[in-house]
Amino acid sequence: MSSLLTVSQLNTYIQSRLTGDLKLKGLTVRGEISDFRLVQRSGHIYFNLKDDTDSVRCAMFSSNAARLKFMPCDGMGVLVTGNIDVFRRDGVYQIIVLDIQPMGAGALHTGLEQIKKKLAEKGVFDTSIKKKIPVIPKKIAIVTSPGAAALQDILNILSRRFPLVEAEIYPTAVQGSDAPKQICHALALADKSGADTLILARGGGSLEDIMPFNSESVAMAIYNCNTPLISAVGHETDTTLSDYAADMRAPTPSAAAELAVPDIKQSFSSLAKLRFRLDCAVGDYLDSAEKAIDGCIRILKSRSPQKKFENEEKTLFALRDKLDLLMNGTLAAYDGRLDRYAAQLAALSPFNILDRGYSITTKSGQVVYSAEQLEYGDEIEIRFRDSSRRASVL
Repeated sequence: MSSLLTVSQLNTYIQSRLTGDLKLKGLTVRGEISDFRLVQRSGHIYFNLKDDTDSVRCAMFSSNAARLKFMPCDGMGVLVTGNIDVFRRDGVYQIIVLDIQPMGAGALHTGLEQIKKKLAEKGVFDTSIKKKIPVIPKKIAIVTSPGAAALQDILNILSRRFPLVEAEIYPTAVQGSDAPKQICHALALADKSGADTLILARGGGSLEDIMPFNSESVAMAIYNCNTPLISAVGHETDTTLSDYAADMRAPTPSAAAELAVPDIKQSFSSLAKLRFRLDCAVGDYLDSAEKAIDGCIRILKSRSPQKKFENEEKTLFALRDKLDLLMNGTLAAYDGRLDRYAAQLAALSPFNILDRGYSITTKSGQVVYSAEQLEYGDEIEIRFRDSSRRASVL
């Protein structure tokens, strides 16, 4: 005869049998996530793991979920490692998940891609908002580990290339679980320091070593900086989310120092060349301006009232000379005509007859042609060649 058990006793028995089976401890199950749920208050994760026909419940407590390097989601193919246990209240068994690994790409890569996509959607990597790095900074703030060789490389290059710049160091851890928090704090202090440029740097290392610079918090801290920032993390082949969020990426810390300041020797050489070009340009400009002024002076003189007066005076003199010529010609012509008329008058003048002994008798101003025109006692005038005499008719 079968034993009489309560539901609690049954579930407890089944739980003890399942949890006592060593084959069901530390097992790895392949499947696809569905009904994924993250409880924000507790940090626990719940989901179903399914294949083509079946599914099993899974639970991952916050202590293990916090160690995940990516965020699981529905439809993701994963390998789940954990232990079988029974949820006695509902009488169902489930996998108590200890670790989740994405199938295909590794957890680190998957997590980075998820963070990168999230930051890109926020506009953190938008190139249109990148700030320009100052050409000649007065002060540079360096956020890095104070004992790192990268710091000495940066300081040496800054001193050699541009000794006028002030370098201020903001120390922080650059690897480990506490590094993202320290980096964010150091960046906030450096951003308020009045520096013209920030340099975030660390030397090379493994992907795990440089993971703090792939964290969402550090990328957002860089994005929120008001000061232009150069990211120089790892070796030339390493690229982190900090590089994408920064205003400029340098392949190495040494390269960041070279990008942050100009070479003072080259600057002096460039200044000398610019001064020479400026002198030549100013000289050419002055020559051109002088020629333009001379041209304006010539135009002004040609159009000035004095010049106009002189031109009008010349024109007046020319017209006067022309008028004189015309008048002299006209007068000469009239003189000739007058001489001819005078000769003609002289030839026809009755006074010429007087030279031959004739005389002209006039009465009351009228020529007397006949004696019958005279009467006794008339006063007459007799005109001779050289003079005239008055007489009375007897």
